[in-house]
Amino acid sequence: MPSLAIDPLIALGVVLATGVTDAAYVFFNAAVTARRRIRAANWSAIWYLLSAFAVIKYTENAFYVLFAAIGSWLGAYASVTWLERQPHVQTLPHR
Repeated sequence: MPSLAIDPLIALGVVLATGVTDAAYVFFNAAVTARRRIRAANWSAIWYLLSAFAVIKYTENAFYVLFAAIGSWLGAYASVTWLERQPHVQTLPHR
């Protein structure tokens, strides 16, 4: 059974790591939608690198999954809010 002891710094790190990870995921999807190959590949690599910290921490203690969920929600909300403020990119139609 996982320990109930939560380290506040680790919990904050998990929130931040998953928040930034989800933001990277949103930006990855935006780059794919805009057909920006290099940008999509860069965001994909960043997404996987950032997720490592949170996954390692919440596999050590399952209660950190709650903090991962909070960070995930915050990251997705903030990044979609930021994207809404950006001008829309027009993509070329398929031929």
